Amino acid sequence: MQLYHHPYSIDSQRVRLALEEKGIDYTSFHLNPVTGKNMNASFFRMNPSATLPVFQNGDHKIFKTIEIIQYVERIASVSSGIENVTFSGREVTEWMQRIQEWNPKFFTLAHIPDKYFRSASKFLRRVLMARMEESPDLAGAYHSKLQDVYDTEDKLKNSSVVIQDKEHLIRLLDEVEQQLNETPYLAGEEFTMADVMLIPVLARLVLLNLEDEYIGSRPNTAKYWIMVQQRPSYKKVIGNHFSGWRKYRTLMKTWCAIHIRSILRRF
Repeated sequence: MQLYHHPYSIDSQRVRLALEEKGIDYTSFHLNPVTGKNMNASFFRMNPSATLPVFQNGDHKIFKTIEIIQYVERIASVSSGIENVTFSGREVTEWMQRIQEWNPKFFTLAHIPDKYFRSASKFLRRVLMARMEESPDLAGAYHSKLQDVYDTEDKLKNSSVVIQDKEHLIRLLDEVEQQLNETPYLAGEEFTMADVMLIPVLARLVLLNLEDEYIGSRPNTAKYWIMVQQRPSYKKVIGNHFSGWRKYRTLMKTWCAIHIRSILRRF
């Protein structure tokens, strides 16, 4: 089994958390979307949307996060050999879908210093143009992705887009806070795949230095956040890349790659 992913991708984090929680072994392939590694022709032919993650088991490929997690649950059930294993129920699935509805893209980009966003966006445009030259048969698909980059730049200039995403996030976190007032985990007394979906959202807020505003102001969520950070899956999937000084190492590695490749014109 192979997983194409990257620590920057919230959906990648969700799938990796699920794999770690279920104890499933897999082969890991890192594709940094900020440096355009997900635009390499070999991956792009497999997944023209270039989205992460992608889970592959033999010839079977899955591109949607919740579907991957549900597939992982089935694999864990077969591997355990235990009959009548309970999969994510209706309440868990509803929470998963509700959390998935919030797209972190524009909210995240709006909180990144403008100079870094502009440099990364310019670099990605050059990557796409280079890939078009290398793979003429994919030029149409690459051109579509290039237009997406321009559209993203334009949408970020529209404050209403970011405001809508922020309001959506606040509604979601308020619902989470209310639920955590009743149960220790999002869907009850035990950790479930609903928590797997939520944890990366909270981790993203911390990465953007927004913990006090969005987590600390909600006491039940703050208590929950402290608790889930103790899980081995969190420490391996997110903590190793973004806890404390590690986040500077992770971010600096990407920024240096963009800067050096831009100077050398190696796109």
